[in-house]
Amino acid sequence: MQTPIDPSGSDRRALHGRVVTMDGSFNVLDRGTVYVEGGIIIAVKRDGEPPPPGFETVKGITTRGTIYPGLIELHNHLSYNVLPLWQVPKRYDNRDQWSGTPTYQKLISGPMKVLGMTPGYIEAVVRYVECKCLLGGVTTSQGIALFSNQGIMRYYRGIVRNVEQTEEADLPEATAKIGDVEAADASKFLARLQRSSCMLLHLSEGVDRKSREHFNALNLPSGEWAVTSALSGIHCVALQPQDFGILADKRASMVWSPLSNILLYGKTADVKAANNEGVRIGLGSDWSSTGSKNLFGELKVARLVNLEDGAVFSDRDLMAMATRNAAEILKWDKVIGSIEAGKRADLLVVSGANGDPYGKFLEAPETSIHLVMINGVPRFGTKTLMSKLGSGTESWRVDSTDRMLNLKQPTADPVVGALKLGDAKVKLADGLRRLPELASQLERPQGDSRGTDFFSGPPQWFLMLDHEDPPGIAQRLYLGADLGGARAVRGVDTSSVQLSQLLEPLSLDPLTVADDPTYLDRLSQQPNLSDFVR
Repeated sequence: MQTPIDPSGSDRRALHGRVVTMDGSFNVLDRGTVYVEGGIIIAVKRDGEPPPPGFETVKGITTRGTIYPGLIELHNHLSYNVLPLWQVPKRYDNRDQWSGTPTYQKLISGPMKVLGMTPGYIEAVVRYVECKCLLGGVTTSQGIALFSNQGIMRYYRGIVRNVEQTEEADLPEATAKIGDVEAADASKFLARLQRSSCMLLHLSEGVDRKSREHFNALNLPSGEWAVTSALSGIHCVALQPQDFGILADKRASMVWSPLSNILLYGKTADVKAANNEGVRIGLGSDWSSTGSKNLFGELKVARLVNLEDGAVFSDRDLMAMATRNAAEILKWDKVIGSIEAGKRADLLVVSGANGDPYGKFLEAPETSIHLVMINGVPRFGTKTLMSKLGSGTESWRVDSTDRMLNLKQPTADPVVGALKLGDAKVKLADGLRRLPELASQLERPQGDSRGTDFFSGPPQWFLMLDHEDPPGIAQRLYLGADLGGARAVRGVDTSSVQLSQLLEPLSLDPLTVADDPTYLDRLSQQPNLSDFVR
């Protein structure tokens, strides 16, 4: 049986403020009201217009801000977002050069393997990174993959929508992982594409010829391209203008992650060429290790890169990448992505209602986020607004501002349940400090002697780390190359080094830039950061 993310929906509510609809005409209501019931936007009215039937006696709530659609993130490895920004040691030409190196294992993959396999930490990771989305205005993102001792793989289903496992007919599920055989065979990959509504897949991640060859290998011997409107290539840094022409001709799209691309490779995708060819573009912050803490921050980096590139996109265009464009890429545009009657009430309120609504958004700090609503349910916001909306389970602070979270959910995933964000934060901070100790516990013989009891016992869930593809599935194309060889060159063999000897204590990454006083300094010290971004 298919059920929505919040089957209880919401009461009748009327939110007053400036309304940036992001609809097909990009209408902005300087003074308007969004009417919501049962998770659905019933109507969007200008002040002075009569309310829709049934709302005549509903007391309106003044937001004192601007109401936008919730942000839709098309690429994020959420599981890693407890980790701090990685000081990238040098400029790389492709992903295979950095994934698996001793530094990477010490600071990224090793810590996450320990947390993801140690009982009691998976739920803290999931709660923390999902709230990291909320505090950045994100209402939809890529999901968190889990696997169990019983051989089951699934995606965590929480408060923030995930694109891979919606269980809703109106929100067709995107594909983010494919079989190894499909990843290495263009004809099989095309067949898989033809069965998909949207496939979010890493494509040409890097700047060298090898990175681009993975795209060229999509050209079949017949001359046909293994590209359809379902394909949304993540990164696309190595693509040339003619390549974007092929994507556009096939009505394919791309997901842009500028900060992560710049920190790892010293440059990002040629979005100017992509735009000139007519490729639809979405946005993703990738992960906290080399990207922004959230999509709210990634939009600011995208704006800086855009200005340096001659302001190809308007501020409104950039906002569209994180709202209506993203919904169109997912084939969800009839349901979310704009503020229109009949669509889901995924809303974001930012303080202030004066000035250019798009530019003001891109300049706003995280402390300006006053409300995040998903499916009509208030999930995060100021104490004033959350109290008026009758929602709240946990007080929180963003920098020096008081906020309230509402983490109660009738369909709560048992992996997390009623875990509070504060408890998750304490648990993770402690675990990251004790990484060598936790790694040592996993290395003890009893960890390998559980035998059949481990596999036949009650379900135990673990994080499936999507930067470490498990056997049989992949999130990247290895077309035109031997799959085993492609995997083999991904890093230096450190199998002889135990994680307990390699790891060191780490600090938990703060949820927002506002709560991370050293973040901008550490970012400015990145060796590959462009001067205009610095």
